[in-house]
Amino acid sequence: LPLTSGYKASCWEVHLHFNNLARLLQCVLVLSILHWAVILADIISSPTCSADTNTCELMSSSSSTPVVLQTAPFGFPWKTFDPFLFCVYHDDKYPEGNEDMGPAASLKGRDIGQDFARKDGWNMYHGEVVPGFPQHPHRGFETVTIVRKGFVDHSDSVGATARFGNGDTQWLTAGKGIVHCEMFPLVHRDKKNPLELFQIWLNLPSKNKMVDPYFSMLWKETLPVLHHKDEAGRETRVEVIAGDIADKRALPPPPDSWASRPEASVAIWTLRLDPGAHFTLPAGPKDVHRTLYFFAGSGVTVGGQSVPLNSLARLQPDVDARIVNGGDQVAELLMLQGRPIGEPVAQRGPFVMNTQQELQQAFMDYQRTRFGGWPFESDAPTHKREETRFARHPDGRIERAEPAPPGSIY
Repeated sequence: LPLTSGYKASCWEVHLHFNNLARLLQCVLVLSILHWAVILADIISSPTCSADTNTCELMSSSSSTPVVLQTAPFGFPWKTFDPFLFCVYHDDKYPEGNEDMGPAASLKGRDIGQDFARKDGWNMYHGEVVPGFPQHPHRGFETVTIVRKGFVDHSDSVGATARFGNGDTQWLTAGKGIVHCEMFPLVHRDKKNPLELFQIWLNLPSKNKMVDPYFSMLWKETLPVLHHKDEAGRETRVEVIAGDIADKRALPPPPDSWASRPEASVAIWTLRLDPGAHFTLPAGPKDVHRTLYFFAGSGVTVGGQSVPLNSLARLQPDVDARIVNGGDQVAELLMLQGRPIGEPVAQRGPFVMNTQQELQQAFMDYQRTRFGGWPFESDAPTHKREETRFARHPDGRIERAEPAPPGSIY
């Protein structure tokens, strides 16, 4: 049908082509349909503007769910979302160790006992001889300590002790109260001692805040790892601390952990993507919080959106999230996921409860009982330099990730 002026052709023009009245009426009907179709198309493709936000969005006849809900730069500590309380990332470039397993370097200019300035790329933290955190209490939550490089010497008020690192994870339920220390022994005298770790605080529901303390060791040799290659052969490596992905299921968390409940859908993964690699995080449950933390690399997109280095990306949890490493370096990310506990959080320092009254009680209990007392001579005990990776549990049971060295007392 030739239209001399688009969809606005007049019926008289159509009549020149058709002598039959019925055909003319048919043409009128067709032109009316075309006319309203064009109007509707204009409406669909027009931007709609909000006076409140002074922004416009293009409407679409088929809406798509965004993958990234929010991005934000890291703070200290990293911001997390229920059921997580926070995450800290330590990346210390320690020098060679001295005879006491402290840094073989001058400590001049450091605020010893409170050293967080990253002078020369490393901190002493609260340590005076060996870097780390001498004895301190916790109640009402869990710590998940993922040590990627270096070592941690652990000791606590229920008689447990350990050395772990270079890929190991310790999962500690503080429960009704524990005092522990975490020291970073610089065991190598002939080379540098880099330390890299995450410590993640995972909340406990109110019914589990007063359970007995407990810890699990997740040795690196036993951690499930997913190796995925894209069509170009570029690899993504996913280490599964909690949760499951594909056919990889994490080792059991402590029995009273929020993560021990299948309906909580807690997942803690570290991801490593080769340059140019891409990987799709599979969709999870709708009612969980899922967050990616991009901490190493040069260029990553998630769901088509660029995520800057040293930034978090909150994800829509129930859609697939395609991650592309568009940079020329290996990209590394941490993923935290979990269904919110949804209870009030009252926190003061190392205690996390539900009410201010419970917090006050926690301080009173600690002052009265010291959560079992401190059975070690030093506030910051460490193991012998030669000691290998092991754990001694409160019941005396000993786990070894490596053979004991000669003369070991464990």
